[in-house]
Amino acid sequence: MQTYIPFNKPSLIGNEIKYIRDAVRLGQLAGDGGYTKKCQETINRLAGSHKSLITHSCTAALEMAAILCDLGPGDEVIMPSFTFVSTANAVVLRGATPVFADIDCKTLNIDPDEVRKCVTPRTKAIFAVHYAGFPADMDRLREIATEHDLLLVEDAAQALGSTYKGRPAGSLGDMAAFSFHETKNIISGEGGALTINREDLFERAEIIREKGTNRSKFFRGQVDKYTWVDIGSSYLPGELIAAYLYAQLEMETAIRTRRISVFDAYMEAFEPCAKSGQVTLPQVPPYCTGNGHMFYLLMKDVKVRTDFIQDMKSRGIITPFHYVPLHSAPAGQRYGRTPGKMSVTDRISKTLVRLPMYFDLGSDTETVISTTLDILGAN
Repeated sequence: MQTYIPFNKPSLIGNEIKYIRDAVRLGQLAGDGGYTKKCQETINRLAGSHKSLITHSCTAALEMAAILCDLGPGDEVIMPSFTFVSTANAVVLRGATPVFADIDCKTLNIDPDEVRKCVTPRTKAIFAVHYAGFPADMDRLREIATEHDLLLVEDAAQALGSTYKGRPAGSLGDMAAFSFHETKNIISGEGGALTINREDLFERAEIIREKGTNRSKFFRGQVDKYTWVDIGSSYLPGELIAAYLYAQLEMETAIRTRRISVFDAYMEAFEPCAKSGQVTLPQVPPYCTGNGHMFYLLMKDVKVRTDFIQDMKSRGIITPFHYVPLHSAPAGQRYGRTPGKMSVTDRISKTLVRLPMYFDLGSDTETVISTTLDILGAN
């Protein structure tokens, strides 16, 4: 039988099924039950955040962040183009304009020098993506945000468990959005969270998440009835999702440790290929610790990458590339603005390839390594 190693495989780690059964037994399947509260308490601890709200997706968390930024027509938000579409969609849905800045060639995160060039009187916020789980240079971004009175939002979809100068991802901006999609470290199928580090934003965040009502206040006995008080949507996940998520969150350290061990094995195995110039390896910023979310290689050009992906697939190993840059996408050209050159983004998008990374990869790690080395001619 031919080898088959997917890029990602969701895994049961601990008490997922037990907690789902318990949620059914308890009889509340709508959101904001006991498992929702347990998830939020755990995320507060892991992210070092003031408060958090779990959502049905990271997309939902980003949309909430955009509303909390009070974005509207004429406003601009600076962000990388090398990101998932949800980062920009959240802004466009408010009628505002995403302004795309180039990324740093070493970290693949938004380049603060490029961000500074993009600031105008219309700029309202910076959305900083933590690519591959490594936080962006948040101190420099905070300097820019403070200087121009901008909100700073972390798109930390990939970064739960990572740190920046000893501080957890999720605690570094005014708000942060996390993902628990099945491709992430901690999963619930679909799912997300918004962490909030400013007390003045939390009450409105609760209202936005509950369809624009003060329902949360009603359940806490703070008002005698709840009603429509603001814009919002149904951003709440159900308790079955929360139950699964809580079981995963309990195992965050074990999951992160396992994934980092795979990351380290890849780094060691491909170091000779990097020294010979065949590939470029991820560069871990000295001020960060990662969470083992992703491992990528940068090939010499798009043809080498295309051939590599096809060769790996022919041997049963799935190695996708990442992100068509948003500034070059049809909707990015229609809704966004790109004031500067995007040379790093364009180059990275044509040369990056991701290797399999998931909790149960186990001994297949060696198969991925040996096959990659063979295709690169390094065996």
